[in-house]
Parts: sequence; C-alpha cells; structure tokens
Amino acid sequence: MEEILRQALVILRATWKHRRLGMLVAWVVGAIAAGIILRIPDRYEASARIYVDTQSILKPLMSGLAVQPNVEQQVMMLSRTLISRPNVEKLIRMADMDLNIKGKAEQEELIDGLTKTLKIQSVGRDNLYTLSYRDTDPAKAQRVVQALVSIFVESSLGDKRQDSDSARKFIDEQILNTEKKLQEAENRLKNFKLQNIELQVGDGKTSSDRLSDLTTELNRSRLALREAENSRDAMRRQIVGEEPVLLPESPGADSGVSLPEIDGRIDTQKRNLDTLLQRYTEQHPDVVGTRRLIKDLEEQKRQELIARKKFAAANPGAAVSNNPVYQQLKVSLAESEANVASLRARVSEYESRYKRITDLLRTQPQLEAEFTQLNRDYDVNKKNYEQLVTRRESAELTGDLDAAGSVADFRLIDPPRASNTPAAPNRLLLLPGGLLIALAAGLFAAFVASQVRPVFFEGKSLRDVTGLPLLGTVSMIPNEARRSKERASLRRFLIATAGLVVAYGAGIAALTFLAQRAAGV
Repeated sequence: MEEILRQALVILRATWKHRRLGMLVAWVVGAIAAGIILRIPDRYEASARIYVDTQSILKPLMSGLAVQPNVEQQVMMLSRTLISRPNVEKLIRMADMDLNIKGKAEQEELIDGLTKTLKIQSVGRDNLYTLSYRDTDPAKAQRVVQALVSIFVESSLGDKRQDSDSARKFIDEQILNTEKKLQEAENRLKNFKLQNIELQVGDGKTSSDRLSDLTTELNRSRLALREAENSRDAMRRQIVGEEPVLLPESPGADSGVSLPEIDGRIDTQKRNLDTLLQRYTEQHPDVVGTRRLIKDLEEQKRQELIARKKFAAANPGAAVSNNPVYQQLKVSLAESEANVASLRARVSEYESRYKRITDLLRTQPQLEAEFTQLNRDYDVNKKNYEQLVTRRESAELTGDLDAAGSVADFRLIDPPRASNTPAAPNRLLLLPGGLLIALAAGLFAAFVASQVRPVFFEGKSLRDVTGLPLLGTVSMIPNEARRSKERASLRRFLIATAGLVVAYGAGIAALTFLAQRAAGV
C-alpha cells in the first residue's frame, strides 16, 4: 500500500511540474468546446397527445359471443411498428419534405434521419400516447407531427375487417376438411357395427352373461332330449309286445282313409308348430325343423296309403282289424318321435349359438379395442367439427361487430404544436460538460508530458530505473527569491484556472438569462 501511495505521489509531482502546459491545453480545449456548443443549431420540438378509448359499449354486450380483441395490445404493437419505412415515406410526402430532395442518397438520408428522430411514447397505463419530432424549423416539425398523427389514426384498426375475412375463409376450409374426416369416421363405425352386430345387446347384458344364459338353456334342452329319447325307447319296447291285426280296407277310399299312428304324429307336430310360431319367426330353426318333419310324415302317410292300395288290390275282400292298444302305442310313439326331433333341433341350434358366442369371446378384446379406437376417432373429429363451427359463427359476429362500429376511439387531446423555445441542444448542460472536458484534457496533457520527459524526485526511483548503485543525493535549499518565484507561478496557475471557470460560468449565466427572456416573450 505504501508503495502504491509513493508511486501516486511521484506521478502527481511530475504532472504538477507541467501544470502550465496542462492549463494551456485546458484553455484551448475549453475554447473549442464552447465554440462547438454555441454553434450547434437550435432544434424545436413539435408534439401531440392522443388518447385511445378502448371501453366500447359493444364490448360487454358481445362478451362470449364474438372474439374480443386485445385493443390495448394492438395499439401498443401499432405504436411500436408505426415508424416503418412505408409509413416514413408516406409521412415525407404528406409533410412536403420531398420537395428539395435531389437524389436517391438524400432521400435515404432523410428516411434514416426521420426514423431515428420520430418518437411515439406511451404515457403510463392510461392509453395516452405522445408523438414528437424535432427539427431546426418549428413549422416543419409541426407538419411532420400532424402527418404522423393522421397515419397513426388511419392505421389504427384498418386491417381488422380483412383479418376477420381471412379468419372466416381459413375456418371454412378447416370445416370442410374436418367434415370429410368426420364422415369417414362415421362410415368406419357403421361398417364395424354391421360386421359385428353380435356385440350389440339391447337388454344391457354382456357377452359373458349371454354365454351363461345360453349354457343354462343348452343344458336344459339336452336334459329334455335325453328324457324324450328314454320315453320313446320305452314305447318302442312296449310296441314290440303287441300284435297288430290287419282289417281289410275297401279299395279306392284314398282321401277318407285315416292312419292313426301317422295322423296323430302330424297333429302333434302341427300343434307344436303353432306353439313355436307364437314365440319365434318363420326362419327359426325349430320352426323350420318342425315343418320339415310334418312334410316327412305326410309323405310317409302317402306311401303307406299306396302300399295299402296295392295290398287291397292283391287281396280283394280282405279287411284289417286293428288292435286299439297297439294303435294307441303307435300314436304315443309318433308323438315321442316328434318331440325328440324338436328337442334335437333345439339342442343343435343352442350348440350353434354357443359356438358362435365362444368364438366371439375369443376375439372380443380385439374387437372392443378396435371399437374404442373408432369411437375415439369419431369423438375427436366431432368435437373439432363442433368447435370450428362455433368459431366460424364467432368470427362472423366479430366481422359484423367491426362493421357496426370501431372497438377503439382515438381522441386528439393536444393537437400538434411546436415549442417557442429550442428543445435542443441543452447548452446549460453541455457547457459544464465542456468545462469538465477541458480540465480533463489539461490534466491528461500534463500527465503525458511528465511521461515523455520524466523527472526523478527521489533516489529510489532513479536506482530502480537505471539499476545502478546510488552513492547519495544532494538536496536543494530554496532561498527567498526561489520561493517568491514559485508563489508567483502558483498564483498565475490559479488565476488561469479561475478565469476558465469564470468564463464558462458567465456563458451559462448569459444563456440562462436569454432562455428566461425568450420564455417570458
């Protein structure tokens, strides 16, 4: 730390030695800075204030029905993008600034200058905007601000109608695409339901419940079939023990001949058919089987009548006498045969149904997964379609709302007006800055001179620089004449410094007086 202080002290002493040079440089730089500051042309500022009223009475009325644009955000974005090249070129034409332009280079320079100097600022959160521009000619500055206000208001929300039309056109295209997808999903779902109609159960039962019910019915039908077969076999054994007696039958009586064993079976099957038709349709397997059995019995009766006619022709006058017990057993056997055939058809049908449901249960998880996916695709497309239709209606209402009236109202609070006094440059601030620059330049010049022509004020510095051994130092004892000379030099330096400060202070005072006088006028 002591070494640093020692070196700083050495530098200050060396700089102080060249103080006269530094003061001269400070005066020269100060004079140049003051001249430059005073020669800067005055620039007058023209400004205007615009208030954007976004609280339209239609806004709460159309809430939820039409798209409510964020007007504050749109106006803020407009204020940031208003100073664009097309708008600046339009502003130049409106303010008649292109009358004295002689070439492309001057036009580009003018556009760049306006782009940098035009300002649009938002004042707080009250939707209040200030438009300002500075120029050496106050009338010109006022014309520029007036043109900028016109562009700002005209460009406010002029493209909203076009945006609404574009939005409706885009939504219509999306609705057509989504409608096609929705129709395809509906067709896929319809075809799947038609191909897998077994999955649709109207009573709310699942396939497992249907399989359980069908298993119960199948077991019950099989049990009934075994009982009927046992009953039929017992009747057959009884018929074997009876001897029928044939009675002669008069030939030629075909139509009125009755065969009790066959007629009883036919009557039984017809009654069974009537019962089945009350429960099932014509295509039911039990109905079809019963009709086929009746047809076979009628064919059997016809063949029996033909055989009897042949027998009567070969044995004229013979008669057949029937045993009543035998005939009753034959009728009962016929009924048993018909019942067995009906139960067999029922068991066959139940077995076929059982096989179909079993095969369906094996593929049901995959079918249910496919059905779920089809339903999901259909629901997604339907939801998208409904949302797009809703948004199209909202876009149409929004377009009608824009056509009915503007959502934002632009009010000119302060018309474009140019200031009487120059807004720039601020010489009261620039002159103190020029003084500081002059003093800094003088200090820097003295420091550079001390480094160019170094002087050693102590032996240690000399020994460190030369690297030679120092035998000793000789001190100078100043006399009275020497002290008087140094005091005179210090006075001259202080007077020069004070003169520089006073000169700048007088300039600042004069400018302040002139500014107050201009403001009073």
